[in-house]
Amino acid sequence: MKKSKVGGVFIFVICLMVYLMFVKHHYSTRRPDTHRPPPHVQHGPHRNEEDNGDSFQYGVMFDAGSTGTRVHIFSFQMDQGAPKLDHETFRAIKPGLSSYADDPQKCSAGIMELLNVAKSSVPLSMWTRTPVVLKATAGLRLLPGQKADQLLDTVRVLFQESPFLSREDSVSIMDGTDEGISAWITINVLTGGLHRADMPTVGMLDLGGGSTQITFSPRDEKTVQTSLVDFIRSVQMFNTTHTVYTHSYLGLGLMSARLGVLGGVQGPLAPPGGSTELLSSCLPPDSSSRWEYADVVYTVKGQKAGELAYKACLTEVQKFLYSKVMKASEAADVHFYAFSFYYDRAVDLGLIDEKKGGTVRVSDYVHAAKRVCGGLSIGPLQSPFLCLDLVYISLLLQGLGLPPHQQLRLVRTINQVETSWALGATFHYMESLKRH
Repeated sequence: MKKSKVGGVFIFVICLMVYLMFVKHHYSTRRPDTHRPPPHVQHGPHRNEEDNGDSFQYGVMFDAGSTGTRVHIFSFQMDQGAPKLDHETFRAIKPGLSSYADDPQKCSAGIMELLNVAKSSVPLSMWTRTPVVLKATAGLRLLPGQKADQLLDTVRVLFQESPFLSREDSVSIMDGTDEGISAWITINVLTGGLHRADMPTVGMLDLGGGSTQITFSPRDEKTVQTSLVDFIRSVQMFNTTHTVYTHSYLGLGLMSARLGVLGGVQGPLAPPGGSTELLSSCLPPDSSSRWEYADVVYTVKGQKAGELAYKACLTEVQKFLYSKVMKASEAADVHFYAFSFYYDRAVDLGLIDEKKGGTVRVSDYVHAAKRVCGGLSIGPLQSPFLCLDLVYISLLLQGLGLPPHQQLRLVRTINQVETSWALGATFHYMESLKRH
């Protein structure tokens, strides 16, 4: 009897041990699943490196403008069709590269700061496969060739010493026409015009510091036939060829225009690091202030009170713009998105929300110019150049062929992506890497 009881206890203990071992094994194999990060954690610039493989690709684009240098770090999800933008990291510094024309090595600190932003945004395992590119715009186009080359060589060395993919063509001055086309690609990628055949493309207007661009896809063959041959380009993107009208006006960016209207001289003939006095009826009467542009400090003064400021300023700007711009056929019928200083001045006037943007008419700039110039007095936060800027913008838009009633969509970002030429240029550069 005792033996049967002992045998029963022994069998029970064995069964209990087997059961406990089964339970332990079951939960040890299931437990990691309960701690796996949710899918959304793996999106964005800090996703796990082992999950990238060939499904994601990165691009680093430096925009070296006349007033500052900006870096855009893009990650793309590589689908079977067109690359799909997954995330953008953006950082900007001032001043522009052209400010270091007399001492190129001084630009190194700012470039390294932006390269470090790129290194923290791209997974380590992807560094050597990620192209880094710098494209300089109007600020460097306006410099003497040797000074511009020295700046570019300084950046080129920094890129070659970085862990990113750098080639001989990674650092260059961007042609104004390419700038306009790249911005057009950006806006139509973000609005869907280049991805969907049933959605029309939109036009692009950009007003930078040193240059301004207009780009759109004509719908009337007559526009292509009657436009100057240099203004018509073919753009191949996502296996489709698009015909676009595009023109870049060097020296007609807002800062360059200010200098031109005030009677200053730009480029190698400008006083080197000196100071000069400029007068204009576009400035508040009897005012005097300092203004620095392209490493030259100017003293800018308003004319004596008593003149009709708007009409006097209008005459000055018309004289500066005379025969410098031409009307673009079909421009009056195009749905345009406008960037940069078009946006900034609309914010200054309270016409649009600073973060969300909005829609304005060309006539809004005209009416604002009359109002601001008519009451020329500087508030604590108002720029003395506001009258001049508004008169210039209103005349420039009409000179390009946009009537007063035409609407413009002003945006700084679409889906948290900067509406600059950088995204379009990155797409274009990555396509060239595939071809080579």
